[in-house]
Amino acid sequence: MNLSPKQIVNQLDKYIIGQDDAKKAVAIALRNRYRRAQLPPEVREEITPKNIIMKGPTGVGKTEIARRLAKLVKAPFVKVEATKYTEVGYVGKDVEGMIRDLAECAYRLVKAEKEEEVKAKATDLAEKRIVRALAEAKKEEKGELAKEVFESNLLDGFRKGAFDNFVVEMEVTDTPQAMELVPGGAAISIGSIFGDMFPQKKKKRKFAVKEAFQIALEEESEKLVDEDAIKAEALYRAENDGIVFIDEIDKIAGKGSRNGADVSREGVQRDILPIVEGSTVVTKYGPIKTDFILFIAAGAFHVASIEDLIPELQGRFPVSVELKSLTKEDFVRILTETENSLTFQYGKLLSVDNIDLQFDKGAIERIAEVSVELNATSEDIGARRLHTVMEYLLEDISFNAGGDYPKFTLNIDSRYVDEHLQKLTGDRNLKKYVL
Repeated sequence: MNLSPKQIVNQLDKYIIGQDDAKKAVAIALRNRYRRAQLPPEVREEITPKNIIMKGPTGVGKTEIARRLAKLVKAPFVKVEATKYTEVGYVGKDVEGMIRDLAECAYRLVKAEKEEEVKAKATDLAEKRIVRALAEAKKEEKGELAKEVFESNLLDGFRKGAFDNFVVEMEVTDTPQAMELVPGGAAISIGSIFGDMFPQKKKKRKFAVKEAFQIALEEESEKLVDEDAIKAEALYRAENDGIVFIDEIDKIAGKGSRNGADVSREGVQRDILPIVEGSTVVTKYGPIKTDFILFIAAGAFHVASIEDLIPELQGRFPVSVELKSLTKEDFVRILTETENSLTFQYGKLLSVDNIDLQFDKGAIERIAEVSVELNATSEDIGARRLHTVMEYLLEDISFNAGGDYPKFTLNIDSRYVDEHLQKLTGDRNLKKYVL
């Protein structure tokens, strides 16, 4: 997607409030990828991404900026916690798992795109299979007369949902159950390891028509797409468009370890270093060079500082941005300006039970004030505090609504907010209320 840095920031503004420095940094990094792609191959090979390190408290949008950025350009994206590599039993090679996860993400992304391209043809083939299965099930009732008209009526009925719960027998591919080869690792099926060495088995199974159609659609889509082309495209996307977000990197800053059972934090940094610097990782889809993957690291850095990272790792993250704590004005904007804001989400949830939820300006401001106050008197968890506040605010109505509860409009004002958040605002010992 050919977006200018300003357009990228405008898109991010729909979901993340403030943090302009961080948005600008990721927008430039993304645009530089497009610029690099337009250059001759010999020049392109010399230009590597300028990785970014984000510093800021929890809940201010570090992960969300990276996630939305990847979604915006449909780039493969994985998030890993740096602290997982300090666990007992860790071995240095485990860091390569983040690249294998990226390859898996790229494969699923490309496969979904290719299947969308053949969806019309796959749907037609799947519908024919369902109609044949329905005709077989109803053959005894109708006999063989007027077969074409009969099947036409079945197709029409199927499309209208008349047979959704009707049970049919259909031949499907027998997929072996995936199993964990390494405890806690990804589940892998035998077929994904040995590929076409063993022929796929077919077996007849009974399904409701609605479920049978989804299975048939998946099978027909897989037949129509080129698996080798998907793997090749996935590897290219992972190498050139992939984004790896390494969270909690401040927890591995510094030398040594506080706990003797943990792996040295400096050792973990040195294991991550080759991946970020550029190396080749073997995945089940083929080898991936990490030289051109964009790495975004993030951490609160309350105790440690960026300078506590080993110099080699610091050098691989030349762009450093600081994200600020959220203010009352930020909370107001989060509740009113972002797409799919919490007020919008709760309004949609309660509309299922015929409740029209309306927030006035005073209520929004009071919710923001309470959130800021709670963050100041307890742990500062940023925008995540709004989830706590909104749950307490709407606890009564969420519990009572449903069943034969009458349809009505609930207007929430500042008075309603004060009444329903009294147990939060009235007790400063918040640990008994907030996890």
